[in-house]
Amino acid sequence: MPEIELYLYALRSRIEGEVLQKLRIASPSLLRSYDPSVSALEGRRVLALERLGKRIVWAMEDDLFAVFHLMVAGRFKWRKAGAPIPRKGAHGAFDFEAGTLLLTESGSRKKATLHVVRAREGLAELDPGGLEVMNATLDEFGEALRRENRTLKRALTDPRLLSGIGNAHSDEVLFFAGLSPVRLTRHLSDGEVERLFEVTVRSLREWTERLQVEAGSDFPEKVTAFHPGMAVHGKFGEPCPVCSTPIQRIVYAERETDYCPACQTGGKLLADRALSRLLKTDWPRTLEELEEMKQERRRD
Repeated sequence: MPEIELYLYALRSRIEGEVLQKLRIASPSLLRSYDPSVSALEGRRVLALERLGKRIVWAMEDDLFAVFHLMVAGRFKWRKAGAPIPRKGAHGAFDFEAGTLLLTESGSRKKATLHVVRAREGLAELDPGGLEVMNATLDEFGEALRRENRTLKRALTDPRLLSGIGNAHSDEVLFFAGLSPVRLTRHLSDGEVERLFEVTVRSLREWTERLQVEAGSDFPEKVTAFHPGMAVHGKFGEPCPVCSTPIQRIVYAERETDYCPACQTGGKLLADRALSRLLKTDWPRTLEELEEMKQERRRD
């Protein structure tokens, strides 16, 4: 949510109320709908900019909506009017009188999407239905969290349960709440749910404000999930800011979960699936066992 709100903050002063004069699509894989046609957006004014979970929505004239999902690596870039589309890593360009908005995506696997839908009913079909935490009560948060017995990491990032909490921010929330990412949601006490709710709201609000202050009036050029100011996410091997224990991680399906074993898991190391299969019974269970393993490898 903080990164999406950052883009909305920057886009409102540049394209809200402006006419989309022309669009240039370089990557057909971006388009995930065909009726209405994406060309129907040309010549229409952007009436408002909204967030739908992790999606950016342009509310256009004639009851049309352009819905962007940037996924992990999609980025918007603001350039002078008529700027060319880069040859590599670009999905397309959206031309306004004041400038051109480029949509790019790093990596070989293009996952960013654009849907064009008609009316609020069409927009609602793209809503996964997760609870907007910033507008929720504690009871609503607890009900959504416990609806399915999932690990906390999966529950926080599931858009069907909770809206707008990405991979990076879930790590930060769980760290400051002092909870293990693999703790099951239905095993949480009422006190733990309340603590998690308070930390989630505070963290999302603080990061939203922080990113906007850092960007100022400039268009954000380096929107990333690995912000240097984060406590644990992207900090594998670095000392925990609270206890100095080395931050650990588990990796699954291109996602990494970073955590402090001392602050969150009682000193236990969470099993990384790939490494666990490789090491089998040799997988270290504690920080002490991990350090002993490292020392043995140095001696070998």
